[in-house]
Amino acid sequence: MAQPHTVVIGAGPAGLTAAYELTRRHAPVDVVEADDVVGGISRTVEREGWRFDIGGHRFFTKVSRVEAFWHELLSDDDFLLRPRMSRIHYQGRLFDYPLRAGNALRNLGVWEACRCVGSYLWARVRPPADQSHFEGWVSARFGARLYRMFFKTYTEKVWGIPATELQADWAAQRIRNLSLGAAIRGALLPQRGGTEVTSLIEEFRYPRLGPGMMWERCAELVVKGGGTVELETAVHTVHREEGRAVAVTVDGPSGQRRIAADHVVSSMPISALVRAMDPPAPTEVREAADALRHRDFLTVALVVPAEAGFPDNWIYVHTPGVQVGRIQNYGAWSPEMVRAGGTCLGLEYFVNEGDELWSTPDPELVAFGTAELERLGLVRPGSVTTGYVVRMPKAYPVYDEGYAEAVEVIRRWLAEAVPNVHPVGRNGMHRYNNQDHSMLTAMLAAENILDGTDHDVWAVNVEEDYHEEGGGSADAARGEGGTGRAAPVVPRPRTAPVGDRSPAG
Repeated sequence: MAQPHTVVIGAGPAGLTAAYELTRRHAPVDVVEADDVVGGISRTVEREGWRFDIGGHRFFTKVSRVEAFWHELLSDDDFLLRPRMSRIHYQGRLFDYPLRAGNALRNLGVWEACRCVGSYLWARVRPPADQSHFEGWVSARFGARLYRMFFKTYTEKVWGIPATELQADWAAQRIRNLSLGAAIRGALLPQRGGTEVTSLIEEFRYPRLGPGMMWERCAELVVKGGGTVELETAVHTVHREEGRAVAVTVDGPSGQRRIAADHVVSSMPISALVRAMDPPAPTEVREAADALRHRDFLTVALVVPAEAGFPDNWIYVHTPGVQVGRIQNYGAWSPEMVRAGGTCLGLEYFVNEGDELWSTPDPELVAFGTAELERLGLVRPGSVTTGYVVRMPKAYPVYDEGYAEAVEVIRRWLAEAVPNVHPVGRNGMHRYNNQDHSMLTAMLAAENILDGTDHDVWAVNVEEDYHEEGGGSADAARGEGGTGRAAPVVPRPRTAPVGDRSPAG
């Protein structure tokens, strides 16, 4: 019996994982990708010998088959074991993350620290009446004062909406079982027995040339296995007949063409998938798709002398008055990402496509980022020698009021109208998935196609008890690691050793 032919939409981690799982079992696959590179948000960009991530992507997972996949694609020599370090920049000071009592006390001062504890105790006595949104949920668990310092500014930078419009279910997923009381206990009391460790890994694995190295290799193996990977090829229409998808029309360098399909694996934004359907989806489904929003992302990568760098993988910027949200030091990820004698600092901005920052010419963005970096006191004036800009549209699904209901409407309709269309990955499902979770949805979808199994890919990451970054960090916004993506303040119960989770996507 002939293997079914699958069209895979998108060549990010989810799409390429699905394609690889299908081709390794000799199933015919065509991968179409609208961009000119593979990897999606997990690509590695190269400019004149400088390499940088679109966000940072630590490689660790609790899913054994995902880890096996990574090591099947890349050799052990291709992975570096890197120290983990990140801090929070607030009002000219750097706070250790996870929170350490001595460091926090010195930075805040005794009086401010006491006020934060008092605010926390007040929240325990008189919690906010409305905890359905991010602000109420977090304030109830940390107090209003710490919320304003370490959650509000960053969260609103990331999502571009008031924290009262961001839903609490997202916060609950990212900040599970945490409180200021737990943070204080974790900071002040020694761990006993060694059986409970923080989820903030001390080391992580990382491909020596960045995460794009893995997905470039994956694309090569898909082609070697008989599949195709077409870049700069966008999906125009998903054709459906008699309760199934039967073909996909794409626009590529050679024009428009139709590809017959027994199955479609889609990692494109689920809203765009709905709009591509022919015949069109019902009105209520199209309205649900129109209700879903995305946040776009740009990186301003600035080259500085090596001594002007910092030891952190990244620094979260909670200081008001600047627009940058997080700053990477790519040289701290891998020495092979940077050129001799220098390093590259990636300033991350969370934007909406077409807004003022997005539309600013690259040279002006480099000057703007340089001025913000100097204003924060992270480099001396004149340290930046050159810079580059990368824009990433639809980087993060937005979890605003009504998103869950909209996704559920679309999910139900897809299952009934086109059961051979398989949404996978972060954008494909409009949900927060780390890279490993996105890959797992693709693996399960491939098994559903080839083995007739009935895995519920929507159950992946619903009840998982680990997310490395508490507090809705940039990982929560991705995130990656980005993944993700207000910044973390407290330690979490540890769930896995080095090598056991990939944030962000």
